[in-house]
Amino acid sequence: MARVTITPSTATALSDAVASDSALRGFLHGLPGVDQVGAEQRAAALGTRSIKTTAKAWALDLAVSMVDLTTLEGNDTPGKVRTLAAKAMRPDPTDPGCPATAAVCVYGDLVGVAKETLGTSGVKVASVATAFPAGRVPLEVKLADVRDAVAAGADEIDMVIDRGAFLAGRYLEVYEEIVATKAACGQGDRRAHLKVILETGELQTYDNVRRASWLGMLAGGDFIKTSTGKVQPAATMPVTLVMLEAVRDFRETTGTQIGVKPAGGIRTAKDAIKYLVMVNEVAGEDWLHPDWFRFGASTLLNDLLMQRQKLATGHYSGPDYVTLD
Repeated sequence: MARVTITPSTATALSDAVASDSALRGFLHGLPGVDQVGAEQRAAALGTRSIKTTAKAWALDLAVSMVDLTTLEGNDTPGKVRTLAAKAMRPDPTDPGCPATAAVCVYGDLVGVAKETLGTSGVKVASVATAFPAGRVPLEVKLADVRDAVAAGADEIDMVIDRGAFLAGRYLEVYEEIVATKAACGQGDRRAHLKVILETGELQTYDNVRRASWLGMLAGGDFIKTSTGKVQPAATMPVTLVMLEAVRDFRETTGTQIGVKPAGGIRTAKDAIKYLVMVNEVAGEDWLHPDWFRFGASTLLNDLLMQRQKLATGHYSGPDYVTLD
């Protein structure tokens, strides 16, 4: 599909895009359109690639290391978060070679519990914020939500964009809200990384996914993320393909690398490997690292662990091999 390429006019458009609502609208609507059939066919083709045993073992470990182990339910408790954090640090207690997950993702009021449990393990604490998942509160409330999570120790903030404003074409409003949220994440070594949730299931078209991706990157997001996991469809291969093309083109245009996080509905090791193949083929191997690609998941880790055990022993373990999340 068509790329956004570096030209003098592109550079000028990028610098002008944030100057006014009309300039930002002109830039976003000037992006190449997405061929829906082409995107879906390419995603399907990439999903058929076979992975041999040695490469599969590497891919399973890589996928484990990319998981944001997540619990975002109204009935979450400190005990549940401690258990989840323990699992994140040692996903398979019988195998010291099993990598830890990338992060534990919780609501802001449980950040302190996760941070205390994880300690110096290196596993990050991610917190959803900005009135997740709907985001239907005033900006002052959203920013207070972010500051509270950062003060409690969050290393990463997963914010939701105002989809109503985006779909109404109020792009500068969405841009300025992301900028303000990033400022609320702090500065320097104490700054939390910002993941911008697009909620692609509500964006209606792949063209909108591409525009929202560029909007999130232009505003300073460190990651762009598909979904809250509360809206269907959540992460899909074609949507993630469009987002991977966006981060690839953004780096080629600006020199800045941005991460991608599909979240919601990725439950099996087979699906995770399909995403890793797509990352390599579309964005490139530079993105095959937890710093640049994550899975937002609650049940995916269990299947990854079962598949690792199958490769190691030649058979599947019983149903009590992994904890149920």
